[in-house]
Amino acid sequence: MRPDVIVTYSEALKAARAAGKQIVPPGEIPTYSEAIAIQAAIQTDLGAVAGFKVAARPEGPPVLAPISAHRVFDSGVAISSPNMAGVELEIAFELMQPFSDAPLRDLFRPRLVMELVDTRFSGDALDPMQKMSDMQLNDGLVLGPVLDSWDGSDFGTVQARMTGADRVILDGAAEVPGGSALANLQLCLDHLGDHCGGVQPGQHIITGSLCGLPWFGAGDVVQAEVAGFGEVKAALVPR
Repeated sequence: MRPDVIVTYSEALKAARAAGKQIVPPGEIPTYSEAIAIQAAIQTDLGAVAGFKVAARPEGPPVLAPISAHRVFDSGVAISSPNMAGVELEIAFELMQPFSDAPLRDLFRPRLVMELVDTRFSGDALDPMQKMSDMQLNDGLVLGPVLDSWDGSDFGTVQARMTGADRVILDGAAEVPGGSALANLQLCLDHLGDHCGGVQPGQHIITGSLCGLPWFGAGDVVQAEVAGFGEVKAALVPR
């Protein structure tokens, strides 16, 4: 790894977060391992971790990124937001006890969530490793209802409805990326290791967007319902 790239990116991203303004990415593109190290350096400043996001890549290890605890919200509360924010409807798994070799159904419980998305970098042609360095664009998490009495079965396609800003984003069948929420959970567990402390009880692993990446303005209210789970709402307000 290149220590200078890690320091340059982490310090630039810390400054962008502190100022609340986007910045031009530094010139050199990080490698995968450097992006992981940049995340860890930033998270040291941000504090406690509330969970992790994961996404498969065409080759190599998956995209991973921590979710900061200071940006976790209950459904329906007012959320300080940038002028435009992405809101993704996702299925998460909450770890209920110290991680072990027990079956996943004994360790986790499913929960409906919304991931909040923002970028600290400007530009429309960011390299995937630049996005990953920037926590894969995570800006928070909205916690919706838990699925009671889960029997350990997978989630592939669910029935969902999502609206916001006078738009219907989803209305009908919606597929988890890759077709398996449990496969995405396992993908994270297989590669996370002790990154940013590793997965801990009370943390959530989110498994990918059911709705793509729709964007909403500060002041919009985004609502969604998934059959079996119930409703979740993100109420965005200007920063």
